[in-house]
Amino acid sequence: MAGVRTMTVEVLLADDHKLVRAGIRALLGEIPEVRVVAEAGDGREALELARSLRPNLVLMDISMQGLNGIEATARLHRELPGVRVIILSMHTSIEHVAQALQAGAAGYILKDSATHELARAVAAVMRGETYLSPPISPQVVAGYLRRRGADAGPLNRLTRRQREILQLIAEGKATKEIAHILGLSNKTVESHRAQLMERLEIYDVPGLVRYAVRVGLVTSDP
Repeated sequence: MAGVRTMTVEVLLADDHKLVRAGIRALLGEIPEVRVVAEAGDGREALELARSLRPNLVLMDISMQGLNGIEATARLHRELPGVRVIILSMHTSIEHVAQALQAGAAGYILKDSATHELARAVAAVMRGETYLSPPISPQVVAGYLRRRGADAGPLNRLTRRQREILQLIAEGKATKEIAHILGLSNKTVESHRAQLMERLEIYDVPGLVRYAVRVGLVTSDP
């Protein structure tokens, strides 16, 4: 693989569909000097594996329960800045791409891309470049990021914990479940929920679910 000759690229796969992971693993197996070291079914597991294994690269889906790929990427970027992340997603919207890049992703590949594009993306990212699937215009993304920076939306005003709780609420988790997952007290979860409702100016759970779907924290797909 051009650009990656002096080292073995150790890759962590994070996707909540086993068949998708199997397909990606098969494609990666055809790329010289690339080795899959582990697989994760959600963002939280991906973080734990990345902390222990320190792979060179994480291939990350966006729509995963518990902790989505955008939030997981942001945490990886803060904790392990040397680990590169490529987002693999079916989402083509400019908002999803912009969120991924703002979180620290080095690449964004559409899942319906040609198979050879994965090798091209890995090589580019491991050279220190940013890779976007050809249908995604870098100029359009840059313009969106400039506008978004000038006028940050409500989601950007939420804390990391509040975004995490918003996702779990949108996935149908009750207060006790959220408290157990995050290792918090029920009272703390309720406090975060009240604060995020205030910041979003949304005061009912169905409204929170619709908002979370609209901004890409969760998917409306069954």
